[in-house]
Amino acid sequence: MTRKVLMIHGAGGGAWEWNVWRGVFEAEGFACEVLDLAAVEGGIGATRFENYSGQVGRVAREGDVLVGASLGGLLALACAAAVRPAALVLVNAMPPATWHSMLPVREAYPEVIPWGRDASFASTRAALPDAEPATWHFAWRRWRDESGAVLNSARAGMVVAEPRCPVRIIASQADEDVPFALSAELALRLGASLQTEPGSHVGPLLGGRAAGVAQAAVHWLNGLGGFRTD
Repeated sequence: MTRKVLMIHGAGGGAWEWNVWRGVFEAEGFACEVLDLAAVEGGIGATRFENYSGQVGRVAREGDVLVGASLGGLLALACAAAVRPAALVLVNAMPPATWHSMLPVREAYPEVIPWGRDASFASTRAALPDAEPATWHFAWRRWRDESGAVLNSARAGMVVAEPRCPVRIIASQADEDVPFALSAELALRLGASLQTEPGSHVGPLLGGRAAGVAQAAVHWLNGLGGFRTD
């Protein structure tokens, strides 16, 4: 197995969310590619789940490690059967069917979710109570609008094949978007290693513990053995 990693961000975010993780992984000898999910030509409102999964499928290579957060975790799971990754690291991942029924009940999203347009320092601080003020300032101008159709499809339950590789699930105890109990149940069903973290939905990437969370994921990957440096 190579030491190549593809990192996939969540809804409304971008490749910048992985800055800390990328630094940790590269310091440990992993070659990282960080995907920036792109809207289709018709705009974010016309973008569908399969457009994003197609982007992951085109970039990922057999034997890569796929690391996905939130929606990115579900995209990694959806592509795993075709890509045949060496391992999956899922951070507060949106769940596939049938665990989607454990998500908090919410109204359907509009065509375009104005997370970028309506972002503010205050809303970013509220979403990231476990981050430092410098991170709040960095993040709040970088959120982007998101496709409602993508998230509506994800929340309706995406049927995916169970991965045939080692899986690490990182779950935040204070996650209000993907409840900890859901992630723990998914880990049990997939036979995955479960890493429990305090904090918020995006805390493992942007919170004060982000470097330590990433280091623990690296330690788990190194413990699998069989990796090599190209």
